[in-house]
Amino acid sequence: MRGTPYRIGQIVPSSNLTMETEIPALLAARQLIRPERFTFHSARMRMKTVRKEELAAMDAQSDRCALELSDAQVDVLGYACLVATMSMGPGYHRVSEKRLQQCTVDNGGAAPVVTSAGALVDGLRVLGARRIVLVAPYMKPLTRMVMDYLTDEGYEVIDHIALEIPDNLDVARHDPARLPDIVAKLNHADADAIVTSACVQMPSLPVVPMIEAQTGKPVLSAAIATTHAMLTRLGLERIVPGGGALLSGAY
Repeated sequence: MRGTPYRIGQIVPSSNLTMETEIPALLAARQLIRPERFTFHSARMRMKTVRKEELAAMDAQSDRCALELSDAQVDVLGYACLVATMSMGPGYHRVSEKRLQQCTVDNGGAAPVVTSAGALVDGLRVLGARRIVLVAPYMKPLTRMVMDYLTDEGYEVIDHIALEIPDNLDVARHDPARLPDIVAKLNHADADAIVTSACVQMPSLPVVPMIEAQTGKPVLSAAIATTHAMLTRLGLERIVPGGGALLSGAY
């Protein structure tokens, strides 16, 4: 077993409160059943309102954040803003991951990079899902960009809801206890999986097991998918209690 903790780096929007809560919570739950230990380190990009223009300006700061985190010699680096990546055009998560990883290499602190957008794409693939239902907090135009991005990756969004919460702090305040009722009103009967939070800021972790029991479908979120991707890059077993089907160890 490795003698020192794995260092988990995250690039987060300046107004994000959730990824630095849910990813540590998931990995803390994993520590109850597996020997590996983790520490958490973040760098921030300015963003307050979830608008395309502000997201693009924020994304331009991600290289600086990758450099800062590579100074700390993190073991894996996660770019924790799904919609910022998806709003930059089809397949952009691959461009972003490659560029940010090269930043860490050039700075002498090479670390694999995952994006929440790429993690969601890959997580759905791991589940064998093609038809999905999606809950997003964004305004309708940004939600459409997310859906188009997933369509371009080969998925069919058969139903969705855009909660239309423009302020990013208000997204963090959305009560996850509302999600089971929101999902119940969506047409999920023919879905292969349910994305209960297509956003790194909207909390959903406490109700993922409940929604899986309620619907009989695999449920994942941006945080769950990102945790799965990080564990994969670290070469660790992808199992976390309470992390839904993707982190159940079945895949």
